[in-house]
Amino acid sequence: MKYTLTLIGNSATPLTDELIGAASGALPNSSAADWLAQAIACDVSFEADDSARVENALRIQLAGAKIDLVVQPTEGRRKKLLVADMDSTIIEQECIDELAGELNIKEQIAEITERAMRGEIEFEPALLERVGLLAGLPLSALENVYKTRITQTPGGRALTATMRAHGATCALVSGGFTYFTQRIADAVGFDLNRANTLIFVDEKLSGDVARPILGRQAKVDTLVELRTTLQLPREATLAIGDGANDLGMIAEAGLGVAYHAKPVVAEAANARIDHGDLSTLLYMQGYRENEIVNM
Repeated sequence: MKYTLTLIGNSATPLTDELIGAASGALPNSSAADWLAQAIACDVSFEADDSARVENALRIQLAGAKIDLVVQPTEGRRKKLLVADMDSTIIEQECIDELAGELNIKEQIAEITERAMRGEIEFEPALLERVGLLAGLPLSALENVYKTRITQTPGGRALTATMRAHGATCALVSGGFTYFTQRIADAVGFDLNRANTLIFVDEKLSGDVARPILGRQAKVDTLVELRTTLQLPREATLAIGDGANDLGMIAEAGLGVAYHAKPVVAEAANARIDHGDLSTLLYMQGYRENEIVNM
């Protein structure tokens, strides 16, 4: 079967002939490197019966090199549906932790967030516990957090703009809150967004969220629903996230990607980004530098 290895460097670690040569040496029946972006990304095609074994050999061969790599079937790399987590993926923060900072309890809530993202505790009770601790926080504090503490992950706007320009649908699906997903979806260029809805009383957080709670299964359900509506095969879908509540949608997607993820997620995903930004997802799909829509 024909596969493509994509190697993706970054500004700190550009791709070199030495790195490409080391990778090619671990591939059976490999082609010459096809540059997608000079010194940043290239494809190398090969034929093999067991791609997982080849990828393991590659990771051993390139151990210590701070670059990303993915091995995929050559056919069908460009996806028609992107489903993305928001916190610590499309944005660089966890919104609920930043809200906690407004009450000077960030460390307390961040510890619960970290445990939930590692899969040590269930997402839904962890969410309710943290939201309960935020009771009384005024609406103005949420606006302040959005304006002063939330930053977009580099490459996100190019990712959505490029995929949408080539006919893909982009969905932001978060276990966080619609207050933030609606704004981030508009700013980054997503077609739609889904998340949990905070309940306010007299313009202050009540300490609860509307039901049903959007968690791990809801993310899977959203991917399947959109895939069905768009009449896409599983192979045409892409999901990306960093936490344990993303594991289901990552497993369900044609290409599931762990983004700078917790160990349990990185180990389970069939692809991962450990070093690059979100533009890495475009090179994984075979987009060339001159095809990328920079926003």
